[in-house]
Amino acid sequence: MTSAKSARHPHHWRRDLIELAALFTAVAVADAVANLIGHQPDGPYLLVASAVALAATAAFHTWWARRHSHAPPPDSDTDTDIHAETDAGTRAELASAGAEDELETVLWRMRTTVQDTPGALAALCIALARHRIDILTLQTHPLAEGTVDEFLLRAPGALPARRLTREIASAGGTSTWIERADAHDLVDTPTRVLGLATRTAMDAAELPLALRQLLGRCTIHSLPALSVTGRPTGESAPVEGVLEDTVMRLRDPSGGVISVERPYLPFTPTEFARARALVELDARLGPRVPRSEDVLTLPEGNEITVRRADQGDLEAAVAMHGRCSERTLGLRYHGPVRDADRYLDHLLSPRFGRTLAVQTASGRLVALGHLLWDGDETEVALVVEDDWQRRGIGSQLLDRLVGLAVEAGCESVYAVTQAHNTGMVAAMRALSLPLDYQIEEGTLVITARLAPSPARPDAEPADRPATGPAGQAPRPLPRSGRAGQPFRH
Repeated sequence: MTSAKSARHPHHWRRDLIELAALFTAVAVADAVANLIGHQPDGPYLLVASAVALAATAAFHTWWARRHSHAPPPDSDTDTDIHAETDAGTRAELASAGAEDELETVLWRMRTTVQDTPGALAALCIALARHRIDILTLQTHPLAEGTVDEFLLRAPGALPARRLTREIASAGGTSTWIERADAHDLVDTPTRVLGLATRTAMDAAELPLALRQLLGRCTIHSLPALSVTGRPTGESAPVEGVLEDTVMRLRDPSGGVISVERPYLPFTPTEFARARALVELDARLGPRVPRSEDVLTLPEGNEITVRRADQGDLEAAVAMHGRCSERTLGLRYHGPVRDADRYLDHLLSPRFGRTLAVQTASGRLVALGHLLWDGDETEVALVVEDDWQRRGIGSQLLDRLVGLAVEAGCESVYAVTQAHNTGMVAAMRALSLPLDYQIEEGTLVITARLAPSPARPDAEPADRPATGPAGQAPRPLPRSGRAGQPFRH
């Protein structure tokens, strides 16, 4: 902005002299003309007629200037029509834009491959702008041939995904994949990766979850180097890991392999590097479990402590198994009770999930609750020592395990038990969540839905039967209705 003081022209005495000289000259000329004409017989009439003519000319000039606003007239009638059509089209476009702004919009995550040539990305952007689609974020993943561009888009709700895919294909995009996004995807990638790294640094059990959130909808398996019987499983991976199209294998710092599968979308070298960096962070920090305790008072007045457990509690967990009856162990493990102790080392490992332990004021371990990452699903399991059953301990454990599952972003949890295990059924019903029941040959699978599963239009389903860690039989999938296996983790 320019102030009024600075906008004035500088005052100078020479300009005043020039203006004064011009004024005197004009007066002298007017006096000379008046004397010349005034001494004539018709002089006064000529002066009056000249004044009227000058006034009429000034009035006409003012009217003409206001009517045409100093704008040049159109060259022809054709130009006038063109301008009229242009103005009408502009008004229609603005009206259409205003109507579309009032419509509901949706978020899409889209990934497509383009040639690594100048203008290829611009063609995609023009195709998106043609349908009034806003590009919120853009990531590029360079490949040996071409570039994978990943977009977060805000599009009109009436625009179908298939039409958007066709438009991208016509603009040069290939291998296009699209799915619905949500508000969580609005966080920029560096911030999201730093958040995942922080969660992994705080808790070793977060690594599988961090990988899943980093790479999208994928299936993650932790394959141990040794089976529960102590025999080598043959699972290994080089230090730098292996990337094979839709599968990546990373060396697990605790031993074995972390296998990540995404059959509907190949991994890029950029994603592989990010995943490997998270695993390297976990390896450098070593074993860690956050130490937090909740002290609860049972109805009879006894105090118990609920805390996170890890492999350091193995000896106490084995001792608790020794105090449990065969019936209690059979309801928990659904198989020969003599093999139950073998699975504790796996169950207490933070790599395969989270475990909560209940101990008395004297420090005795009396109950365990497990939240287990099983591929792309999550299992909950409980075991309570016989003398401490029917005191609400199982319900307290289950409620906290479901809370951990919600924090981890799980969509559902399931429990595998026997049909006559009324205690587990009652604990699941006490969650006040939508439940699905499947029963076959005495094995009952109860699934609690924590959140609706997001739709993935135009994307291959990522859910498929998953096997548990090596040395264990695959679990009965609630969606497939398969029968239970003779032994469960």
